[in-house]
Amino acid sequence: MVFDILGRLKKDRRSALTKGEERKLFRKKYLYFKNLLSSNNEVLEIMADMEEKFSGEFVFDRYYIDSNTRKLSDKVYSIIENLNSLSDEKYYELYGIYKRIKSEVEDILTKKIDIPVTGPVIPIENIDREMIGAAGGKMANLGEVKNRLGLPVPEGFAVTAYAFKKFMDHNNLTSEINKKLYILDLKNMEGLQHLSKEIQDMILNAEMPADLKQSIIDSYERIIERTGRRVSMSVRSSAVQEDGEFSFAGQYATALGVMEKDVVIAKYKEILASLFTPRAIFYYRTKGFTEEDMVMSVGIMTMIDAKMSGVMYSHDPNDPHKGVIIINAVWGLGTNAVDGQVSPYIYVVSKNNNVVLEQKAAVQKTMMTIDPENGIVEVDVPEELERQSGLDAKQIFTLAEYANTLEKHYNRPQDIEWAIDGDDNIYILQTRPLKISNRSTRVKSIPTRVEGYNILIDKGAIACKGIAAGKAFFVRKEEDLHNFPSGAVLVARHTSPKFVTVMDKASAIITDIGSATGHMASLSREFQVPTILNTNVATSVIEEGQEITVDAINSNIYEGRVIEIIELAAKREDFFKITPLFKTLRKVLKKIVPLNLVDPEDTTFVPQYCRTFHDITRFSHEKAMNEMFRISDREEVKKGDAVKLALKIPLDISLVDLGSGIEEGYKNVGIKNIRSKPMVAFLNGLMSAKWPGPRPSDVQGIPSATQKGKLYEKSFAMVSEEYMNFSIRLGYHLSTVEAYAGSNTNDNYIQFFFKGGGASMDRRLRRATLISGILESLDFRIKRSGDVIEAKITKYDEPSIIINPANE
Repeated sequence: MVFDILGRLKKDRRSALTKGEERKLFRKKYLYFKNLLSSNNEVLEIMADMEEKFSGEFVFDRYYIDSNTRKLSDKVYSIIENLNSLSDEKYYELYGIYKRIKSEVEDILTKKIDIPVTGPVIPIENIDREMIGAAGGKMANLGEVKNRLGLPVPEGFAVTAYAFKKFMDHNNLTSEINKKLYILDLKNMEGLQHLSKEIQDMILNAEMPADLKQSIIDSYERIIERTGRRVSMSVRSSAVQEDGEFSFAGQYATALGVMEKDVVIAKYKEILASLFTPRAIFYYRTKGFTEEDMVMSVGIMTMIDAKMSGVMYSHDPNDPHKGVIIINAVWGLGTNAVDGQVSPYIYVVSKNNNVVLEQKAAVQKTMMTIDPENGIVEVDVPEELERQSGLDAKQIFTLAEYANTLEKHYNRPQDIEWAIDGDDNIYILQTRPLKISNRSTRVKSIPTRVEGYNILIDKGAIACKGIAAGKAFFVRKEEDLHNFPSGAVLVARHTSPKFVTVMDKASAIITDIGSATGHMASLSREFQVPTILNTNVATSVIEEGQEITVDAINSNIYEGRVIEIIELAAKREDFFKITPLFKTLRKVLKKIVPLNLVDPEDTTFVPQYCRTFHDITRFSHEKAMNEMFRISDREEVKKGDAVKLALKIPLDISLVDLGSGIEEGYKNVGIKNIRSKPMVAFLNGLMSAKWPGPRPSDVQGIPSATQKGKLYEKSFAMVSEEYMNFSIRLGYHLSTVEAYAGSNTNDNYIQFFFKGGGASMDRRLRRATLISGILESLDFRIKRSGDVIEAKITKYDEPSIIINPANE
C-alpha cells in the first residue's frame, strides 16, 4: 500500500512539471541510468566477495556478514529507485518484493536465542539435556548424567539463563554492550583489550537484582543444610552455547573453593563478566555467534575434595579407529589436568574389555587441594600418594565403563572430566562432545606449473576456484546448450546467464570475455564449477573436442589430462563450514545470490518471479537498458535543447548532450566537437562507408522514399562521454543504435534495432538476413521477426565496444 501511494504521488508530481522542466527530464533519466549501473556493479562486487568468503578459504566474522548484507541491501534499493525514476514508476511493485526479501534476510541475521522463562535457579536433580536453553550446556549435561544415567555427580544448582536476562535488563546492559561490540575490529587487539575491560567493569559494577540474589543465597544455604556442614563450592560457567557443537573450552571463568554466600554472589558476577574476556569475544565472533547468542547460565556445585582428578576421552581423537579410551590423571584437583601444567598419568584402555594397553607414570611434585581456611592452595604431593602408581585397576575399569556409557548415551565420542574423593568415590564433573580429527583429510598445495605438459593458456580471471578436466565443447549459440555432454568443459566467446542450464553437467567453464563479478560468474560459484573468464584467446587456442585440464587456482589451462593435479582436486573437509558463522552466511546467500531470472524473453522474466536480490538486480539492469533504448522515441527528447551535427553524409542529425558528450558553446558541431566515445566511433564507421552522391534520386533501392524527401528525415542522438542513443531514419529504414562504453566491463553493451525499407518483402527479408548474419559473426545475440532485427552484445571491454574500423 505504501509503495502504491508512493508511485501515484510521483506520477502526480510529474504531471505538474512545466514545459521547461519537461525538456530537462531525459537528462535526469540518464543520470538515473548511470546511478543504476553504479549500484548494479557494487551489488555484483559485494555478492562476488561474499561468495568468495563462502568458499571457506578466507577468515571473516559476523560483522562482515552484517555490514556487507546491509550495504548490498541499500544498493538494491537504490537500483529500484533509479529504475522507477527512469521508467515513470513502471516497476514500483519491486519495492514490495524488495521489502519481503529484506525481511527474510533480517530474520536470519536477527534471530535471537530463545531464553525460556524459568525461575532464577533450578536444582540439578530437576535438570536434563533438554534444558540447555535454561541451564546451559554444562549443567544440562550434568543433570542428564545424574538423572537419566544414574552416574555420580556433585550436588548443586543452576542459576538460569533467564536469571542472566533479568540481571542484564535490570541494569540496561544488553543494548549498551551490543553498541560497543558492533563496531569492534578483531584485528585491533589493543582495542579489543580495552573494550573487553570496559564491558567487564560494567557487569562487575552492576547491581544484583534483590530477588535473584536471595534465590542464589537460599539455594546455597539449602545445600549446607542438607550436608550438615560448611562446604566448599565451585562457581562455573554454563553458557547456553557451551559444551555443545562448540566447546568454548577455557573461554570462561571458574571460581573454586568458594565458602561464603557473599563471595558466591561476587563470583557469579565474575562468571557473567567472563563472557566478554578478549579471548571469549574473539572465539565467539570467529565462530559466528552474535552477542545475542552469548547467554550465561552458571552452575554452583559442591566441590569434591579430590585425591585424584583428570580428563578422559572415550576415543583417541587423532586415531578414532584405534578403539581405545585415553585416561589422564593427576593428584589433587583437576585444574592441573585441564590446564596442562603437569605431566599426568596416562592410561590407554581397550574399549572392548577395559584392559590397559599402555600406561605412563606422572611427573608431579605438587598438587592443588582445598584448604578450609584459604580455599584452593598448592601443596606438595604427600609421600603416601607418591608411592602409589596412580589409578588402581578397579578405578581404571570404572572410569572406562563410565566413558563407554556416556559415549553410547550421547551417540558420539565424549570429553569427560572426573574426580575421586578421599573415600575413592568417582564423580563426573563434566562431559561434552569430543572433537575427532579426520586423518583422511588431504591438505596438499597445487603446483604453479606441472612440468612435461603443454600450457595452452596461462591467464584469465578466476570466477570460481577448482580443478577439472574434460573435452572442450564450444557454445556459440543458445541452441548448442541443448547438446551439451556431461563432463565437458564449456568454452565460449563470452559469458551468459543461460549457461546455468548445463552447469550441473559442465566440469569447467572458460570464456574469452567476461567478468568475475558478472551474473554468470555468480552462478558458476553457486554451482561450484571451476571457471576462468577473460582469457581473450580461449576460442582460438582451444580446439573443439580437445581434452584439456583446467587449473582454476593458478589460472592455467593444460593440453591433455594432467593427472598430477587432478588427483589433488579431492574434496577437503573444512571444519569452518560447520560453524554458525558459515551457516549464517549460507542462509543469507540463499536469499541474495541465486539467479532465477535468466532469460529476458521468458514469460517469467517479470517482477513477481524475483526471489532474491540478484533477481531484482538482473531484472532492473535489463529493464533499464530497454528504457534507455526507447528513450529517443519520447517527445521530450525531440523538444530538448539540441544542436545540429554537420557531416559530409546525407543525414540530418540533431544531438542532445547528456553530460560531457559535446563541447559547449556550439549550435552546429562537427565530429571534432564530440566527446562521446561510442558516438565518435560510430560516426567514424558511418563516414568510412560509401554514400550516394548529393542527389537523392541517385540513391539506389529506395526511389519512392527519395522522391518524397524521406531520406532527410531528422535523426536524433543523445550522447554522454560513455553513452550514445542514436535513432537513425533513412528513407523507410528505421535503425536505433545504443551503446555504453565505460571502464567497467559489466556495464558495457551495444543494442541495435532495425526495421523497414521501401522494397518488396522479399528484398526486405534478404536485407534482414544479410544484416543478421553480419551481426551474428560479430557475436551479437540476434532476435529476428520478418524484417525486424533486434541485436545485443554485452560485457565487452571498452576498446572492443568503441573500436574504430578506420584503424583496422
